[in-house]
Amino acid sequence: MADTTVTTRKNGPYLVQGGIKLVDADGNEISIDGDGEMVFLCRCGESDNKPFCDGTHRSAGFEA
Repeated sequence: MADTTVTTRKNGPYLVQGGIKLVDADGNEISIDGDGEMVFLCRCGESDNKPFCDGTHRSAGFEA
């Protein structure tokens, strides 16, 4: 697996760059390849596409 970096974005999601294996609340695995791929993970809890960010943090007024 490639090097992975997680960056907290001000008042926004986590930016994950590199390979990861996510396991959702139902035990389903979601693999993200490390070849230049990146994902944004929800940090506000308001996304309709959890665990991924859908931009709802903006209208929800999320601040961190």
